[in-house]
Amino acid sequence: MFTGIITAVGQIKSTQPKGDGLHLVVEVPDGYLDDVALGDSIAIQGACMTATNFEGNTFALDISRESLNKTIGLDKTGPVNLEKALRLNDRLGGHLVSGHVDGVGKVTHFSQVANDAYGSWLLRIEAPKSLAGFLAYKGSIVVNGVSLTVNKTADSASACVVDINLIPHTLQSTTLGMLRQGDAVNLEVDLIARYVARMLETQAK
Repeated sequence: MFTGIITAVGQIKSTQPKGDGLHLVVEVPDGYLDDVALGDSIAIQGACMTATNFEGNTFALDISRESLNKTIGLDKTGPVNLEKALRLNDRLGGHLVSGHVDGVGKVTHFSQVANDAYGSWLLRIEAPKSLAGFLAYKGSIVVNGVSLTVNKTADSASACVVDINLIPHTLQSTTLGMLRQGDAVNLEVDLIARYVARMLETQAK
């Protein structure tokens, strides 16, 4: 379980084929792995992975073909958002996050908000239509592992478009500041919304 509060930005240093998936080596800041043990979970770009080896400031993991098919940004080298698994005595600064990516969205707009004294940016994402029922005004969404608040939703026949405002701190401390129009992003809907939808579905039968 995670919170969507990024604890470090790391770098995927290498990717090597392993079975039908990949073996990744991820470099992290000094001291980041001090309290991490073999088999612990670390979310990478919002996807929960298991640490299988440590060497210096790097950890290794194996990612299956299924995970690669359901996510984006885990099959190549480059910067990634990291979050270690939640401990029972940790602050819940974001919201409850499972680390299971529900779909891949597309950035359709990303620019600084005009005349905003705080320097906020507007991020607009086109989410899969299948996620529309879980996305609501002032609800939570995870984008590449970051817990964010939905400021607006708009449904179309093929997608659900969500607007999100990002403050400068979020842009500086995560990989979201590197996004560009057209980029694909990993999305996870609110865990509670998913269970509510399931309960309503079963009651309707």
